[in-house]
Amino acid sequence: MRAREPLGHARLTDRPPAAPPLACRRCSRIPLTCPPPPGVPSERPAGTRRADDVARAEPPLVRADATRFARTRADHVGSRLAALYEHPLYRRSLPPLTDEDTLFNVNADIRFDPKAAEERESYPNWLRFHIGINRYELYSRHNPVIDALLKDLVTQKITSVAMKSGGTQLKLIMTFQNYGQALFKPMKQTREQETPPDFFYFSDFERHNAEIAAFHLDKVLDFRRVPPVAGRLVNMTKEIRDVTQDKKLWRTFFISPANNVCFYGECSYYCSTEHALCGKPDQLEGSLAAFLPDLALAKRKTWRNPWRRSYHKRKKAEWEVDPDYCEEVKQTPPYDSGTRLLNVIDMTILNFLRGNMDRHHYETFEKFGNETVIIHLDNGRGFGKHSHDEISILVPLSQCCRVRKSTHLRLQLLAKEEYKLSVLVAESMARDRLTPVLIQPHLDAMDRRLRLVLNTLSECIEKEGHSYVVEDDLQGRHGADRGHSAPRRR
Repeated sequence: MRAREPLGHARLTDRPPAAPPLACRRCSRIPLTCPPPPGVPSERPAGTRRADDVARAEPPLVRADATRFARTRADHVGSRLAALYEHPLYRRSLPPLTDEDTLFNVNADIRFDPKAAEERESYPNWLRFHIGINRYELYSRHNPVIDALLKDLVTQKITSVAMKSGGTQLKLIMTFQNYGQALFKPMKQTREQETPPDFFYFSDFERHNAEIAAFHLDKVLDFRRVPPVAGRLVNMTKEIRDVTQDKKLWRTFFISPANNVCFYGECSYYCSTEHALCGKPDQLEGSLAAFLPDLALAKRKTWRNPWRRSYHKRKKAEWEVDPDYCEEVKQTPPYDSGTRLLNVIDMTILNFLRGNMDRHHYETFEKFGNETVIIHLDNGRGFGKHSHDEISILVPLSQCCRVRKSTHLRLQLLAKEEYKLSVLVAESMARDRLTPVLIQPHLDAMDRRLRLVLNTLSECIEKEGHSYVVEDDLQGRHGADRGHSAPRRR
């Protein structure tokens, strides 16, 4: 058994990053001009409030947008997603960003060299995505670079493939002609298959469609903390076997008795002939998640999730047996001040809506210290059981009874029939090449789980009081968080 890590312990992410292609090692510096490579030419759910209750709870800045919002909605008939993004709750601005708030300081070059702004427009989309990362978000709400990057993930020529080290299941690092990289998770189950009832959470399959759906759900929730993910149909022969220099991977390719191309790679779980990944005959679905900046350029910290499961067949974690466990967490840095605990609650809600029990660690960018959002990485173990709601995932929320006001109001909004979380996520995913990404029962499960989240918050408010439970992040300058200094009511 691994020795227990201290609750507030963080470690630098020390996984060796995949080296960029030799031709573009000079492209790893920020800022840069990366030349184009050659050849690249109304029933209200329980736990929610009425619309007028939400309106009264909204700050003056939000109410001031109401008239413009009503006019704009008429322009988006038929698109609930477009109407949602025009809602005042989805139009809050960030505080003014300083060099300390952005991952890479490129503005200085623009100030001293006017041509630098023009050169920035010529950067590949993966680099423009990296440059846009700040302490509050991985990407802005209406950033056209994200749509362009999603298209690149699907259309860019794959120039090399290698197995990713570490982890329990097979994942591939794919490099594109524009020198961008992405993590490929192959299809292991059909969309209709559920996790077998006798499987433990730590031996569940990772699903490519769960990665895609997590990106869209995170975006609809307005977190924007999941790196862009797109589905792609890959030719296993031309786009994996023929371009890999990884001999261990290449040796695992074979032709099945049904004349399909198959391979299995090397990993801890499910990497054998019996669990081979087979195409039809050589076409294989998979998810491609855009890489974050190289660790040599932007170090990340890995933190132990306080509500980490035991990863043991018989033992329980401390939080599973101690109902007051959150009180210990709130006295431990970095959860004793600032916004970290509220960020964990946001992550908890996202995990519960997806049915993801596998969240043992999380990461943040080292540059931003403790006052930054959590990066929502590695989302393949969600959407495994649409017929079951794993309430234990919500324990951080039910024990701590804390939530951002902006998160609470958005959840209430998404529970309304005129928006409806499942419809919005389905509309967002409809543009993906592998649509339909989720079957309807998984979409219905999201709506059902959303009601359970709101019920939990209603119980917290009844027990602890609204002012303790709901942290008002909508007041003050641009709605910045205040932290959580209110004492616990006994």
